Amino acid sequence: MSFAIDVNILLYASDASSPFNGRAREALTSWVAGPEVFCLAWPTVMSYLRIATHASIFTNPLSPDEAMANVGSLVSLPHVRVIAEEDGFWDVYREVAGPVLPRGPLVPDAHLAAILRQHGVTVLHTNDRDFRRFDFLQLRNPFNE
Repeated sequence: MSFAIDVNILLYASDASSPFNGRAREALTSWVAGPEVFCLAWPTVMSYLRIATHASIFTNPLSPDEAMANVGSLVSLPHVRVIAEEDGFWDVYREVAGPVLPRGPLVPDAHLAAILRQHGVTVLHTNDRDFRRFDFLQLRNPFNE
């Protein structure tokens, strides 16, 4: 069985000032230990790099080198898969997005959901309740466990 994580988990794990920091780090540490296949979608990675280094968004922004090192430590693990859009993605996106009619901040959520659907990933660890709109996803909130 495989699972994916949303960007908010990575951000909380990197932000020592977040009340979710400890639990996010705990969860990430357990996932890094394996053995389950851990999927990271490119949009999640890019969102992490954008937000974690942004002084107007992140309380204590990371340097680009620090953020890239964090990503590098994950993608180098043997049980981590980086996933992206494949041929036929547009049709999958339309299928996933159709019932939700995404706009604004729901567009990147639909994007991630469609990538997960295309790769057969049904479990997503997130603190974002908007993903409940995608009925094929089984959401796990590490802050409620």
